[in-house]
Amino acid sequence: MKTRLLLLGVYLVLTPMFVLVLIFYQLFLYHQNSNVSGKVLAAATSNVAYNAVPDSPGNSRITVNAHEARVDVLAEFFGRYDSPLREFAGQIVDAADKYSLDYRLLPAIAMQESTLCQKIPKDSYNCWGFGIYGGKVTRFGSFPEAIETISKTLAQSYHQNGLNKPSEIMSRYTPSNTGDWAGNVTYVMDRIGAAL
Repeated sequence: MKTRLLLLGVYLVLTPMFVLVLIFYQLFLYHQNSNVSGKVLAAATSNVAYNAVPDSPGNSRITVNAHEARVDVLAEFFGRYDSPLREFAGQIVDAADKYSLDYRLLPAIAMQESTLCQKIPKDSYNCWGFGIYGGKVTRFGSFPEAIETISKTLAQSYHQNGLNKPSEIMSRYTPSNTGDWAGNVTYVMDRIGAAL
């Protein structure tokens, strides 16, 4: 009986103390997170130029280099999947700008066709399934050559003929596909765009 009373007494004393400690710990974490969020924002905008003093009261200016932001987004995306395309993120953005393409299109097709170059024909540098059907394999001498050729082809043979969306491109790029291709490419494009 004394043991039960002793255990009950310990329980009634320690339980409220434990609850109070948890409440204070949660308040501490909340305070820490509010300080960290400013640091995360600063890290996420590390390529942003700031003016120390605004030009006029109430006005401030933030300059973001859109090209660098897109390159960073692609490099991070490729890095997540350990893709060899990571070091060519800048060339993909350059080619997209040169040919007026959406910069997300080539990475999204590469994800659909080869899981970002994880499954490609040996020594082909062809992550896009470009010109690969039956026993035929289109090979490139390097990733930059592939990026340039495929971007130019998408611009001239697709974009200029009004085939801009993945669902429109699919009808010619992979005509035997039932629709999963376009849905998957669109999904990946949306995920890349959400990171910018």
